[in-house]
Amino acid sequence: MAIEVRIPTILRTYTDGEKAVTGEGGSLSALIDDLEANHPGIKDRLIDNGDLRRFVNVYINDEDVRFIGGLEAQLSDGDQVVVLPAVAGGC
Repeated sequence: MAIEVRIPTILRTYTDGEKAVTGEGGSLSALIDDLEANHPGIKDRLIDNGDLRRFVNVYINDEDVRFIGGLEAQLSDGDQVVVLPAVAGGC
């Protein structure tokens, strides 16, 4: 099962500069474990205390994972996962 994972610039040091990598897993949690096996250190940037970090947004096929099961959100062959760091700011 191949899943494309889009990597934000800030995390590309873990993927040798690649903008997108391929991973496997039936759930987001399994996919993150697979990413960690192939790109050591990336999991710590995504997960904190067993859940997604507060300022990391993850989308599966344009759906925010926080609304479709979080780390247990199901994945299928050909899905696209996008990791986006949250941006805050103001005047």
